[in-house]
Amino acid sequence: MQAQETINIYIKNMVCNRCIKVVREEFEKLGLVVKNIQLGEVEVVNDETKLNMKKIGDVLVTNGFELLDNKNSRIIEKIKVLLINLISSVDSGKDINISISKYLAEETGLNYHYLSTLFSSLEGITIEKYIIHLKIEKVKELLVYGELTLSEISFRLGYSSVQHLSNQFKKITGLTPSYFKSLKSKNRQALDSIH
Repeated sequence: MQAQETINIYIKNMVCNRCIKVVREEFEKLGLVVKNIQLGEVEVVNDETKLNMKKIGDVLVTNGFELLDNKNSRIIEKIKVLLINLISSVDSGKDINISISKYLAEETGLNYHYLSTLFSSLEGITIEKYIIHLKIEKVKELLVYGELTLSEISFRLGYSSVQHLSNQFKKITGLTPSYFKSLKSKNRQALDSIH
């Protein structure tokens, strides 16, 4: 029996397990056979009678996703997924105090200088500033949950001190962490919506 030919489809904003579930369900509704699915990428059986990229694109947009059609966009999305997953991993107690440049280079197989230049040129923000924004949103989330002290949050997110975290938090949000925590309305963003 001959193996079925497959095609990979790359998707922007697909950054969590719920995203995987939604994309799988939507692809199956379109009659596509999903062979493999992971963050940012779906491998489907190449069935030309069902593989309508316009329909796939429309369904993805309806659900908050977007087709990625060029190599550079796919690289940027992979960087974002890797960083979001890294920052989210603090929930499981994973140490994120690692060399980001080495981590991204190893995970993508590409030179960090190339990744950094590409990211800055297409996103209008450096990888470092993007990480800071991700960390601040994670700090907001952890403050809202109230299960960790600011010192514990600072340690988990790899800050050198509580003061460093507080200064960065205030610079980004205009608020101190303690004032933010006291607010009734918490202005938070999903990690995958940070630009």
